[in-house]
Amino acid sequence: MIAQGIVHKYGDNVDTDVIIPARYLNTSKHDELAAHCMEDIDKDFVNRVKKGDIIVANKNFGCGSSREHAPIAIKASGISCVIASTFARIFYRNAINIGLAILECDEAARDIKTGDEIKVDFDTGLISNLTTGKEYRAEPFPPFIQNIIQKGGLLNSIKDRL
Repeated sequence: MIAQGIVHKYGDNVDTDVIIPARYLNTSKHDELAAHCMEDIDKDFVNRVKKGDIIVANKNFGCGSSREHAPIAIKASGISCVIASTFARIFYRNAINIGLAILECDEAARDIKTGDEIKVDFDTGLISNLTTGKEYRAEPFPPFIQNIIQKGGLLNSIKDRL
């Protein structure tokens, strides 16, 4: 599986309350969540993001509450992948559960800038910055987790087995 897109870069400790503010948690409609994704940290995000784009952040991305709304909002906004130095553990698991591709790679998270175009090969963990020519290595997910992400989430991958 390959993702390629333009980077939207954020810093440390991006919590779920800025990914999708609590005032919008009265809906579970994915398109409504996407319309407010990142608005408390980046008001123009929803106007700039395009299908396939990639979020890159530093440490502890997705800290805060355990709500699944945060990775749902990111995925529904068109983001194909999130790369961070580290993820909050509950966000990490929720992202896999809903089929949002994520990778931990500290060097890539520190080096990659807003506006860079990057390509991610999930089979090998290779992250290529097409803007600068630099390459980074992340630990790829095992095939069973890649399958969950390719199927669009845990529930979809289970349906195939029933």
